[in-house]
Amino acid sequence: MAKKSKQPSSKSVWIRRILVIAGCLLAGALVYISYRVFGPNTKAFGDSKYFYVRTNSTYANVLDGLEEQGIIRNRNSFNWVAQQLDYPSRVKAGRYKINRGMSNFDIARMLRSGKQSPVDLVINKIRTKDDFVRKIANNLEADSTVLRSLMADAVYLRQFGLDTNTVMCGVLPDTYEFYWNTGAEAVFKKLEKARMAFWTDDRKEKASKLGLSVNEVTILASIVEEESNKNDEKPLISSVYLNRYRKGMRLQADPTVKFALQDFGLKRIRENHTLFDSPYNTYRYSGLPPGPICTPSEKTLNAVLNTPDTDYLYFCARSDFSGYHAFAATYEEHLVNARKYQAELNKRGF
Repeated sequence: MAKKSKQPSSKSVWIRRILVIAGCLLAGALVYISYRVFGPNTKAFGDSKYFYVRTNSTYANVLDGLEEQGIIRNRNSFNWVAQQLDYPSRVKAGRYKINRGMSNFDIARMLRSGKQSPVDLVINKIRTKDDFVRKIANNLEADSTVLRSLMADAVYLRQFGLDTNTVMCGVLPDTYEFYWNTGAEAVFKKLEKARMAFWTDDRKEKASKLGLSVNEVTILASIVEEESNKNDEKPLISSVYLNRYRKGMRLQADPTVKFALQDFGLKRIRENHTLFDSPYNTYRYSGLPPGPICTPSEKTLNAVLNTPDTDYLYFCARSDFSGYHAFAATYEEHLVNARKYQAELNKRGF
């Protein structure tokens, strides 16, 4: 006679049900926690967005910034993850690239590690100290007041062979990589290091053969830079000014008048402009200006260093408005060229 199967007791059934429910709850909790940690928590923006943490920021500053700048969707979930990673006690200043779809874990770990994205600072032609300071302040955390103070400190600048007039000789146009939170002095020292690397023994020797210091080459190159965009004629322009300089003639460079007046939009230099009293006005003062009128490019610096021997003392823009210049060895020849250009200016209503 077959035995009857033993039926589970009601007690064991309840235990199994409780275990199943507990397992489901645990699994749900794990899924929820996993989502809070590893699920996306960025708002809707482009492929990426930069988040800036200023020096001496607190964790509260960071948390507020992430929310206010539209980086994270859920403040509480980020805060929970950040607390687990001990980020509040390890805040590091910097510029951080947040990619769309990053999780709380990814963001908090990156911020905690201080793994910031560097800034490619592109320096092209800059005319004034104020323009330079603004360029740095707009791209880096460096304190503009500190930077201005350094550039006005003759004792500090002396170690670099500069003074308050020649300080912009220390800025060579190029692309520089900085961490966003780099300080003002570190910025200046890095630019100086690049300038020292440019001034090789060969270039210094060329400057010496021209009878110029490295700063004087830079000042002359700054005038040439403002005179023409045509790299192939820059050596000839340099020869004109160098010939005038050696003869003790006033350079009478129009760009120096614009710099003296701080009016870089002038289309035509008139007599009343040339009367403006400034050491940068080479119509009134002999020799080179006390400092550069812009930051000349490496090509222009090399053009000056390789100035050819010519007898040119004058030049003016060609009347065809090609951007090139007509050169002359005598004033009479120059007057012919100048009249042609002036006639074309009048014709065009300038």
